[in-house]
Amino acid sequence: MVTVAAFLTTMGTACGGSGGTAARGEGLQVVAGFARLAEVAARVGGDQVDVRDLTPAGAEPHDLELSTDDVDAVEDADVVLELGGDFQPALSRAARRAEVRVQLLRPEERADPHVWLDPVRFADLVAQVGDALADADPPRSAGYRRRAQSFRAELARLHSDYEAGLARCRRRLIVTAHAAFGRLAARYDLEQRAITGVSPEAEPDPRRLAELTDLVRREGVTHVFTEQLVSPRVARALAREAGVEVAVLDPLEGRTSEGYSAVMRQNLRKLRDVLECE
Repeated sequence: MVTVAAFLTTMGTACGGSGGTAARGEGLQVVAGFARLAEVAARVGGDQVDVRDLTPAGAEPHDLELSTDDVDAVEDADVVLELGGDFQPALSRAARRAEVRVQLLRPEERADPHVWLDPVRFADLVAQVGDALADADPPRSAGYRRRAQSFRAELARLHSDYEAGLARCRRRLIVTAHAAFGRLAARYDLEQRAITGVSPEAEPDPRRLAELTDLVRREGVTHVFTEQLVSPRVARALAREAGVEVAVLDPLEGRTSEGYSAVMRQNLRKLRDVLECE
């Protein structure tokens, strides 16, 4: 198990080890379903927690399957952070046996689990994680809640920058590889049209591609957005057929060399450029 301090600088390296050591005076053992939850646990937990991210570097969290060691880590952890809503069914099945299991999605959010792409909702998730760690480790609860509040303040500034940065744009339509950006679009008055649904491995319907080609041409869209963890083949085919370019927009599903806020600001700059915002 790497320490939290190391975790923040090695997001591309899998965390190892298992849990259950908090009672012995060591770090609170936290298992997280994927990188964004692991980052929150590390930021909120500080040096009081050891974090295990179950999704390997370069893998799609939607496709998570658990090894025997992973299942043991889930069962032994002090806190298990899972998004819920069938985002990672293998983790949900294993986590049902965990004593401290934290599901972070509200029932109405399960149709689109990509809540972390909305900084306002992500701040709510940070608060939930802070409360979960505080409940699991009462003697150090003040520190968890203080760090959660600091992270939430950072996210409030990010939200303000998104509001200002996307307020006046020539276009408001984004065409994406899969439907990961619906919550971001809804928060900032954009419109998302996706080649596939919320699961990136779904095969696109040829009729859908034809409809999107017509839409791109009709609405003056200049770019089709693809992403790091899925093949760009279909997005490139759509862009080629419509006579536009391909750009990368990060859905922040996998591990990143930079933290959440830094990557979200990169996304904001890319959106402002593609949508021609003032």
